[in-house]
Amino acid sequence: MSGEPGSGAGKGGGGGGSIREAGGAFGKMEAAREDEYFFKKQQEQLHKLKNELHDEIHFHEEQIQRHQEAIKRHEKRVSDMDKNK
Repeated sequence: MSGEPGSGAGKGGGGGGSIREAGGAFGKMEAAREDEYFFKKQQEQLHKLKNELHDEIHFHEEQIQRHQEAIKRHEKRVSDMDKNK
């Protein structure tokens, strides 16, 4: 019992199931599968977060464009008022 994941019972705070408790090659293989699962899950979450941030950036860029157009309209109105004095 070397303390590696999948090398027997009691590692990492619990038994982890009968395959991992038995240790050996099957226990190590199961630990590797679990690690792979959580790595893939984390990659999916990061990908989703990145896409959501891109969507937010696009939304805010559109808002900036709308506000700049509104500023130009208001500046023109002010300019027109100054001309009519």
